[in-house]
Amino acid sequence: MNGAQDLGGAHGFGTVMPEANEPVFHSEWERRVFALALAVGYTGTWTLDGSRAARESLPPAEYLSASYYEIWLAALEAQIVAHGLATQEEIAAGASAGPASPVKRVLRAEEIPPRFSAGFPSDRPPDAPALYAVRDPVLTRNDHPIGHTRLPRYVRGRRGVIERIHGAFVLPDASAERRDAPPQWLYTVGFEATELWGASADPGGRVTVAAFEGYLLPGTPQ
Repeated sequence: MNGAQDLGGAHGFGTVMPEANEPVFHSEWERRVFALALAVGYTGTWTLDGSRAARESLPPAEYLSASYYEIWLAALEAQIVAHGLATQEEIAAGASAGPASPVKRVLRAEEIPPRFSAGFPSDRPPDAPALYAVRDPVLTRNDHPIGHTRLPRYVRGRRGVIERIHGAFVLPDASAERRDAPPQWLYTVGFEATELWGASADPGGRVTVAAFEGYLLPGTPQ
C-alpha cells in the first residue's frame, strides 16, 4: 500500500533522534492500548497483518501527526467498529449498549505467559522449491498495490542480490485480507545504495530488505 507509513528513503522528515534510555511506554494509556490490541487480536477476528493494514489505512494527515500508540488506538477502534464488536457511539461512551458480540476465543490472564513465550510463528512448510539461491541477481517488481504489502516503495523496480534464504512463510498481503494463499519463500535481498538513490548516494552504502518470492523477478548481474 502506498501510504504515509512507507517513508523509507524519503527526504524532508528531519533527522531521527534516538531517545536515551527510552522507556517501553511513555504513559499508562500506551500500555493499555498495547494490551487491548493484543487481547482483541487474540480473538481471531482479524490477523496480525490485518492490524498492520488498518494502521496503514489511516488518512496520511492523521497518521503523520499522531504518535506511535495514537496510530495503534485509531486503527484498533476502526477495526472494532468495522467488525461489529462495538459501535462508534459505544467507544465514545466507554460502555456497551447491548450484549457482547461473540468472538472465537478470549485471552485470559493465566494464558499470557505460556502463549506469548511460545510466540506466534508464521513459517509454514513450502509447497514448492525456492526459485532463487544465494548470490542470484533479482529485480523487485514495480507494483503499487492498494492493499497491504511488505515490499518498501523505495526498492520497487530495483536490482539486488539474494543474500539469505529464510524459509517459507504466510504471505502478509493475503493474510491481511484473509485470503487463502500458499506460503511463500522469504529472502534477504541486498541493494547498493547507488541502485536505490542514484549517483549521489554513498558509494559504499548497502541496504538489505526481507522480500517474499512473489515480489521478485529474475535479474541481471549488476
